[in-house]
Amino acid sequence: MLSTSELQFIERRSVAHLATADKSGKPHVVPVCFAYLDGRFYIAIDEKPKRSLRLKRLRNIEENARVALVFDRYDNDWERLGWVLVQGAATVVVEGPEHQRALRALRERYQQYQSMALEGRPVIAMTVERVSSWGDVS
Repeated sequence: MLSTSELQFIERRSVAHLATADKSGKPHVVPVCFAYLDGRFYIAIDEKPKRSLRLKRLRNIEENARVALVFDRYDNDWERLGWVLVQGAATVVVEGPEHQRALRALRERYQQYQSMALEGRPVIAMTVERVSSWGDVS
């Protein structure tokens, strides 16, 4: 579903923005680290300071699985502006083979995750259903 140029654009980004909404549709957007593996995006809930593991993004996904990820590039040269919007359904994975594969992929992508104890933490898994892009995504 992702074109080669869209996937290459995404792989060059180190952060995306995850949009979730609660059951009433109230939106919530946060920056996230991500890995793409076998047609799914994975987002770890890491050890950076948080008040709780009951994060708004996780509660929203429990209520409403519809999510979106935005990967963008801003440049003062507006000919270089570009973004890729990925929409789909998310689940929260807490253990098992998929959880382990996701953590391996995230640790390969982000050195900071290599020393974090992520095994007991949830991972968001997003299945890609729709992709749109605009601008320079080369």
